[in-house]
Amino acid sequence: MKRREFIGLLGSAAALWPIHARAQMPVVGFVNSSSAQAQAVVVAAYRRGLEESGFIEGKNVLIESRWANGQYNLLPELLGDLIKREVAVIMAGGPPAAIAAKKATSTIPVVFTSGDDPVQTGLVSSINRPGGNVTGVYIFFSDVETKKLGLLRELVPNAALITTLVNPTFPTANNQTQELHKAADKLGQRIQIINASSEPEIDSAFASMKQLQASAVLVAADPFFASRRDRIVSLATKYAIPAVYEQRAFAAAGGLMSYGTNLPEGYRQAGIYTARILKGEKPADLPVVLSNKFEFVINLKVAKALGLTVSANLISTADEVLE
Repeated sequence: MKRREFIGLLGSAAALWPIHARAQMPVVGFVNSSSAQAQAVVVAAYRRGLEESGFIEGKNVLIESRWANGQYNLLPELLGDLIKREVAVIMAGGPPAAIAAKKATSTIPVVFTSGDDPVQTGLVSSINRPGGNVTGVYIFFSDVETKKLGLLRELVPNAALITTLVNPTFPTANNQTQELHKAADKLGQRIQIINASSEPEIDSAFASMKQLQASAVLVAADPFFASRRDRIVSLATKYAIPAVYEQRAFAAAGGLMSYGTNLPEGYRQAGIYTARILKGEKPADLPVVLSNKFEFVINLKVAKALGLTVSANLISTADEVLE
């Protein structure tokens, strides 16, 4: 499929609305680093935030959606298409999309969700005074990889080697790697970083884990991995490797456990901010929201299939236990 055809198919149902109806409604350009299937729950949460603030899709607002499906090189073109359509606000989900939106426009208001420090990545001047046309929700991921490594250690206490799956094209992959090495040194745990930024590389990565006789795998937070959720969970099951992931959706899809920020809540807050801008507020006047509600989910059925004994401590600390 040609790239232009690909972009055309990514448009939302908003394109089907009559021209006169579209002219009467503001249009939000929703661009996300991941895929529609992987992010269905957070999209629903985003719409809920809009609705709580008085904006209902199809009634008084339209949403044009664009999905990079983990192919970050597509983001500039996806954003360029939305800018040509003169959207009122751009909602950029995930660090790669947020950074690309910042580069793409200095005039259209941008609301982001990002797990990376928005000041360090240059999205805003400061948390309290964003400045410019960009604000959003900082989905606090600090020390998440460290916590995930600790959970794996507790579940597989005699792990000789824990592999970590990292996407080297993710903007803060180096920070993730450094965090993991520091945590491993502190715990006295041997780890090995395995990079993957394409589907064939994901397949090869899990085959390598099996050859290395890895005791477990930590899948780093990344929209590309989220968009390949089912494939990654399937490979972990195939090779019987205990795995910890970032999002609850992985555990719900048959993964062992997940630990990370509550993404739906962050997107709901982004929906509220989008509505405030549609009502006339300026991004520069809206402090970046810090979303730091974490959730730990464990799938007991998967643990049993792997022959793992889940301690009472892990069960008691879990926000949700799937059986």
